[in-house]
Amino acid sequence: MNTSRKDVSEYDTDATLNSLKDSHAARRAMDYYLKPNVAGTDKEEKFFEIRRNLSREEAMIHASDLLRCAAATAYDAADNLRGASRDLAFSVVHMIDLAKALVDRSLESQRCESS
Repeated sequence: MNTSRKDVSEYDTDATLNSLKDSHAARRAMDYYLKPNVAGTDKEEKFFEIRRNLSREEAMIHASDLLRCAAATAYDAADNLRGASRDLAFSVVHMIDLAKALVDRSLESQRCESS
């Protein structure tokens, strides 16, 4: 089998490598593949963070409120849809309502235990 080979001049190779030398993306890639511990040490910035001293009850109350808001949003979105899209959106409302019921039940149990 005879294959043709495109010759690349040494100058072209050097120019390509030099153009990548100061590239932020190339540096990140090299750090990822050659220094995996360096890539993993960057502290990830979070959009929001939960307080460390947040009690389970407070967390469940906030989760219940978030689920109530999510259900209202999904219900409103479903109200403006038709056909299968509407059915799908209402199934999301139903799942959110089920999750909220579980959270609320957990809160009730927790309050009964602490009384």
